Amino acid sequence: MGLPAVAAWAFLPFAAPICLWVAWSDMKFMKIPNRAVIALVAVFFVVGPFALPLSAWAWQWANLAVVLVLGFLLNTAGAMGAGDAKFAAAAAPFVMLGDIVIVAYLLAATILAAFATHRGARAMPAVRRAVPDWESWTRRDFPMGLALGGTLLLYLLLVALMR
Repeated sequence: MGLPAVAAWAFLPFAAPICLWVAWSDMKFMKIPNRAVIALVAVFFVVGPFALPLSAWAWQWANLAVVLVLGFLLNTAGAMGAGDAKFAAAAAPFVMLGDIVIVAYLLAATILAAFATHRGARAMPAVRRAVPDWESWTRRDFPMGLALGGTLLLYLLLVALMR
């Protein structure tokens, strides 16, 4: 893994609650709040210089720009929601370029697991009664914030625990 374990440990206490917030918000409202996106960028901005060498931290900002442009194009084509694109861009600086293949596999697995879990949960009357006002229960589209937030959280945990 290209991300140092010490950096993953430094990011985790701040990024984890934001990832959980994004997953919950997308399931409840089918929206990822801009405040969550800004908060994640702020975590990288503030914690990053302490967790990474300054030159590596500076270069990681290019990931945000590239993913933001790709997300904008996918959103314009109707293939991705705007909130999903913004959150993916905010998460991109946390991922080292050398880890991109691992993160792509992790994202694919997380999407499949999140989709199956969400669809299974919404088919259970007890779960529906527990949170009856979640918009994702009645919408045809899938709350990708569940998978995107889960992917960043799992990536940071994986890096932190592998070393």
